[in-house]
Amino acid sequence: MALPPWLDPLFDAEEMGAADAFAISERGVPSLELMERAGEALARVVAEVADARGATGPIRTVIGKGNNGGDGLVAARILREGGRGVEVLSTAALEELRGDAATNLERLPGDPPVEGADAERLRGSAAVIDALLGTGFSGEPREPVAGAIAAINHSEAPVVACDVPSGVDATSGEVQGDAVRAVATATFHAPKIGLHVAPGALHAGDVHPVEIGIPRDAPSAGGAGIISDRVLELVPSRMRAGSKFDAGTVVIAGGMRGLTGAPTMAALAALRTGAGYVQLAVPESTETVFALKLLEAMTAGQPEADGTHCESGADGVAALAERAGAVVVGPGIGRSDDAVSFARATAERVDVALLIDADGLNAHAGALELLRARRAPTVLTPHAGELARLLETDSASVGARRLASAREAADRSGSIVVLKGDDTIIAAPEGLVAVSRGGSPSLATAGTGDVLSGVIATFLAKGLDAFAAAAAGVLAHARAGRVAAARFGADHTIASDVIDAVPAALRGPATARERRAADGTRATGRVRRNR
Repeated sequence: MALPPWLDPLFDAEEMGAADAFAISERGVPSLELMERAGEALARVVAEVADARGATGPIRTVIGKGNNGGDGLVAARILREGGRGVEVLSTAALEELRGDAATNLERLPGDPPVEGADAERLRGSAAVIDALLGTGFSGEPREPVAGAIAAINHSEAPVVACDVPSGVDATSGEVQGDAVRAVATATFHAPKIGLHVAPGALHAGDVHPVEIGIPRDAPSAGGAGIISDRVLELVPSRMRAGSKFDAGTVVIAGGMRGLTGAPTMAALAALRTGAGYVQLAVPESTETVFALKLLEAMTAGQPEADGTHCESGADGVAALAERAGAVVVGPGIGRSDDAVSFARATAERVDVALLIDADGLNAHAGALELLRARRAPTVLTPHAGELARLLETDSASVGARRLASAREAADRSGSIVVLKGDDTIIAAPEGLVAVSRGGSPSLATAGTGDVLSGVIATFLAKGLDAFAAAAAGVLAHARAGRVAAARFGADHTIASDVIDAVPAALRGPATARERRAADGTRATGRVRRNR
């Protein structure tokens, strides 16, 4: 599977192993040379972290018996040669080290490693290097490594992980036991999926990809990537000779009596993103409310059951869709039996790209397979709780297996699934995955999901394929969150602020000031502790 050109590759463990093997077997790069460069890069990151903290204690390197431990030994040697105090703690008997790790044990100047790593030995460290487990790890750490991970996490020192925080599955981001919580991760050749997908992403801190000499023609990643700014180059601008319909028509089917805010925000977001024409299909008794709220959008009252959409209204939505490029169904429709029937009938009868959100998703709980019958593209935008209901599981299970859960839902529904979160995951039925860089805590407020629906729907209406439209929408939404946070502060941003920030977000990447305001940092040069 080839990645779209707007995705920057994220490697899984198997793909990283193939790149390593290619460098060594096909291009003759000595494995010891790869380890040397990895250790040099790790040492640089550790020195930066220790210097930023200003601590005076020794740097402690905690190693396992594999190649990850060998990388840690190289870093320890380079740091010692640079005049820094370094202690090496090993979870394995030193005679168990083999191959390149054993070679670098012999090269280590000064005191040999001490066997055993506990909290007492880590006390007073300026920084700790986690060099226990590598990219090939999966499952739950066993002793003595598990105890060393616990000791590292109980230390007060900033932790730098070697390639992947120990305990994190590099392929999935899953954490089945305890895992190291790092402030930074030096990852080799290219980022790994598990460093950008929660819960692994929450353990990685700042991720520093570093080149270690693997040739450019080595096998690359084919299944997952980070969304780059290049995806927004796919979005067409309004043409001089074009009409409002050429700019994209979006229909939003939502709202019930007392729940008019969600479809309103989706409509406003679509307009700000550049849709030329937005129509709202709403229960007829609420039409006046929407007409007063939205001056630039059209409203179309639909049959209702006591202020709520009902199944017969799906025909009206399908008729509106005949001139539309995309339809959104779900915001504010409620969870009554009539609303469920309306959402399912709309999904069945609409023959253009369809985005299902909010209670439209709840209407398909346990019935994802119904969506496979749709002929036009379908995009689902659940948060963890909504995805749990779709998969008939619980939120904790989805949270622990975010990547696997998104892929399962995409496969079962035949739809593009956008699992929302700071690490928003976009999964296609064939297995392709795009991941957001995140960094927009300002989006953790009511209504921003409706904003995302309007943004993605606009890109669908402008003709982007569903996977690209979802990715472009997620990126633009995250950017808008950062712009809004720069204006109001991350803790004070509301959904309407994000809507107003969409045009600025589409003009270019966030400035350094906007990024600092978005994540709560200041320009002090200090490394933030990831607690």
